Amino acid sequence: MAQTINKLTVKAIPSKLPGLHHDGHGLYLRVTQSKTRSWMFRYTKQHEAHSLGLGPYPEVPLADARQTALALRKQVREGGDPLQDRRAARAAAIASHLPAEIHTFKECAEMYIEAQKPGWSNPKHAAQWASTLQTYVYPVIGSKSVSEIDTAIILKILTPIWTAKTETARRVRGRIEAVLSWAAALGWRNRENPAQWRGHLDKLLVAPKTVTPVKNFPALPWAESFSFMLKLQGRDGIAASSLKFLILTAARTNEVIGAQWDEIDFDACCWTVPAERMKGRKGKRKPHRKPLSPDAVALLKSIPKIAGEPFIFSGARATGTLCANALEEVLQRMRRDDITVHGFRSTFRDWAAETTEYPNELVEMALAHAIRDKAEAAYRRGDMLERRRPLMNQWGCVLSGHCGRIRQRRGNANEIRNRLKKTIGVFVVTMK
Repeated sequence: MAQTINKLTVKAIPSKLPGLHHDGHGLYLRVTQSKTRSWMFRYTKQHEAHSLGLGPYPEVPLADARQTALALRKQVREGGDPLQDRRAARAAAIASHLPAEIHTFKECAEMYIEAQKPGWSNPKHAAQWASTLQTYVYPVIGSKSVSEIDTAIILKILTPIWTAKTETARRVRGRIEAVLSWAAALGWRNRENPAQWRGHLDKLLVAPKTVTPVKNFPALPWAESFSFMLKLQGRDGIAASSLKFLILTAARTNEVIGAQWDEIDFDACCWTVPAERMKGRKGKRKPHRKPLSPDAVALLKSIPKIAGEPFIFSGARATGTLCANALEEVLQRMRRDDITVHGFRSTFRDWAAETTEYPNELVEMALAHAIRDKAEAAYRRGDMLERRRPLMNQWGCVLSGHCGRIRQRRGNANEIRNRLKKTIGVFVVTMK
């Protein structure tokens, strides 16, 4: 029987190539391109993959890493979440070392981000928060006490970028407001929030929508979907396969790159996306079942399963998944800078509206859009899975070009039938 634990040896570690090397019990050795080595513990919590750094090698020996991994594995089995516990401990440590008389905006922002990370559905949020605050906010108020920040300082931050970088400025304002509200809840501020929009900054700054109209994601016209898929079929690689699957299922990027084999029911031709990866507020999200067309099933069956790898579209990241930008890079290599990955959902929506007679609520359910009417949302409990199946099968048919060939054959048959009628008519006239 093949050995499934303690795969690594001290002698073999220095010769390992860049990548992730599994030792067993969730312990991995991560080797970077620069040949630095570090330990990582990977685990799954509520169908979501997590990774936890355990320190560099050889500072942390193999034996110590294994012992730590076993302890963490036991913690997960008992219902714990090692990553969340570490974040909470880090935030508490930061808070305990802050002087009682001063809390700077930067310190508060870092604690706020650390506290909110577990509730953010997209891991990129933390990096985006840190980046925008570092660029636009910290140079102005990073070292200031949160109790001193007023409207004049907020306007100093926002005014230079409000019309030039409106969307960025809008996000910066919202992030400042959130940090200051968090600080006020802890008793570190006793003044009104100067970054509040409604009833305050909306009287001082022009509305963002009037500066920069909302732009939709550039999308492929549905009539070009077959020719595009034909070109995409000629491309190999896991990123290209994930883009094909995204288009066939009209799914979102994070739903696809996080897809796992145990979410697929091949017998029922169904993919169940866990609530954790669905868009929406945490606590209100629900699992979403997607009927898989024959083309989508065939695509999945063409992807080889890797032993011990839960992800369908596995990548080299620490989480084991593809980077979200990998799908956009496929479009770039195809020289299609005029469209976006998210835009394929609009392509599907336009096709359904313009060429089919499926009800609007059925198409919206296929896209996993939230029901805006609260009363309707309260009473609609089903997901119309079987009613959605013909819709997705027909969409797969369009992408494969099969429907086009059927229409062509039908057109030829109709043309022949019309010619026969004309011929018969001439024959009858001649006989008279």
